Amino acid sequence: MWRGVGRFVRIEARPVSRESRRLLLLRYLFLLLAAIVVSSACSQTPPAKPPAPRVIHDTVTVRDPDLDKRVARLELLALAKDAQIEDLQAKLEDARAEVVRAMAKLQTVASRAQAASAMAEAEVSLQSMKAGSTEEPPEAAQVTKLVRQSATQFDRANYAGALYLANQAKTLASSYRGRLSLGSREGARPGETPFAVPIKLTMTTRGNIREGPGTGFPIAFAAEAGTLLTGYSYAEEWIRVTDETGHSGWVFRSLVGRPD
Repeated sequence: MWRGVGRFVRIEARPVSRESRRLLLLRYLFLLLAAIVVSSACSQTPPAKPPAPRVIHDTVTVRDPDLDKRVARLELLALAKDAQIEDLQAKLEDARAEVVRAMAKLQTVASRAQAASAMAEAEVSLQSMKAGSTEEPPEAAQVTKLVRQSATQFDRANYAGALYLANQAKTLASSYRGRLSLGSREGARPGETPFAVPIKLTMTTRGNIREGPGTGFPIAFAAEAGTLLTGYSYAEEWIRVTDETGHSGWVFRSLVGRPD
């Protein structure tokens, strides 16, 4: 309290009770604890989200014993068919070689010009086969073999044998053109049934080859009697054919027959 003015000041401090000091200490400790809790909460990283559950799909293959037996049986049949085809191909090669050897003894059957012309046509057919597709067709290897065999017989002056082999090459090339025509140029006609293998035919009389199986279709080309054709399929009494030049169409059954 003040004692006089301008002289001196004396402050009298009142004593603090023990109860007040205890309350101040508790308040201080409470504030310190709150500060620690707040600081810890701010610095703590949020908990990571639990990973999404993975769903695993098991693939179960159910096998049918009867179906397995059927597949195995078909595979065996396919192997047997392949063996039969190889055997028939070998027999065909032997028969062809025998025909060529027999023709070598008949020098007057064919002339040099006939053989050379047939060989040239076979070579053109071979090149046409290779140029008409991005991948070499399976018939190309056989046609190439026949063309080379024909050239060998021609060099040996076996013109009949060379002509025979060249005609074989042309026939095989013609079959390929017919198969290509059937598969890509035109879809199958209603009721059309393919032959198991291409069939060699000949025109028995002069007649028209039409663009479809019926007289209502336009004429594709005319064929003279004796023209060689290859049949691939039929629809009722009409046969889908190609000639040796690659022209295709439909011919009525009564106009063709089997070559002699």
